Parts: sequence; structure tokens; C-alpha cells
Amino acid sequence: MVREIGRRVLSGRIVETEAYLETDPACHAFRGMTQRNRSLFLEAGHAYVYLCYGTSYMLNVSSEAAGVGAGVLLRALEPISGIERMQRARGSGSPRDLARGPGRLAEAMGVDLRHDGMDLCRRASLWIGEDGASVDAIGESVRIGLTKGAEARLRYFVAGSGHVSGSRSLNGPACGARARTVAGRKP
Repeated sequence: MVREIGRRVLSGRIVETEAYLETDPACHAFRGMTQRNRSLFLEAGHAYVYLCYGTSYMLNVSSEAAGVGAGVLLRALEPISGIERMQRARGSGSPRDLARGPGRLAEAMGVDLRHDGMDLCRRASLWIGEDGASVDAIGESVRIGLTKGAEARLRYFVAGSGHVSGSRSLNGPACGARARTVAGRKP
């Protein structure tokens, strides 16, 4: 993910996500389109940003065809560039914790309601690109902090990354998290 603020470039590798499907009671689109969630119904690749509990912005990416309300919450980034700027924005000195959790991610990257509806597949002030890094294994677990649809195993993370959110028990085999080999590599 890349955030361009004037001449400054902030970037980070996405290391954790959660999926929210149209038929999922935890999805903001579950009850249909509203003014607040309309960006979830845009074609895949658009930002859906909302303010959670009046304190933190959350960044999601629409994931289906236009008219289908579903998306992916970006839960954590591994900071790559612009770390000093992220530290100032977050008031935190630890690169590991700068974007570890969806609220921290949005704050570190300077994401707010101005980005809602933005096409993240086009280079602009906020976009998602490819950095060429390979991943050996993807972990899978239940999503974090939910009461509705809590049992769904729709949280995905780079296995072994120190930048993912949640407790250690959520990120390893002790809680039933599973790692899948990517492209034939063993975890």
C-alpha cells in the first residue's frame, strides 16, 4: 500500500486482512446499501473508509462486482518507507506497532473519510501496488473483535510476521490458526 502526501511517500506491505461477505451478518453491507456503506458496493478495488466508535478510521477494499456489497478490512501493514512520518502521526517509536491493527494502520498512513470511494487500483494519493516480495505461508483464523459471524475463518495473515495484530494465540496453531503453503513452499 502506498500513501503519497505531497513529496512524501509512505508505504507498507499488507500482512493481515479480514474478509466480509455480502451474506455475512458482520458485514456493513449485510442489510443493504446506505449512504455510509455505498463504497462497499463499488467494483472491486475501491476504498471503503468509516469511523469506528468515533475514534479510529478503518480502511476496507471493495472485493466484488459493482452492486455486490463485500470487502476486505486491511488489519495490518509492515512499514517499508516513510516510517518517520508514520511515527509522528502515531506518536509511537516502534516500527512493529505503527500499523499493527486497523485503526493504527489508518492513522499511520493518514487515511480518513476523504479516501472513501477512491479507486485503489489507480495511482493517486492512496493506492495498492506490488512490491515483489514473496510469502511462504498464509495463516487463517477467526476474525478479531466480533460478536456476529465470529466463528467464520475469514482472517488471513502472513504467517510468522511480527507486524500482525491480535494476540500470539490468534496468530499460531494454539488457537487453531492454520497456515497454508503458498506456491508450493512449505510454511
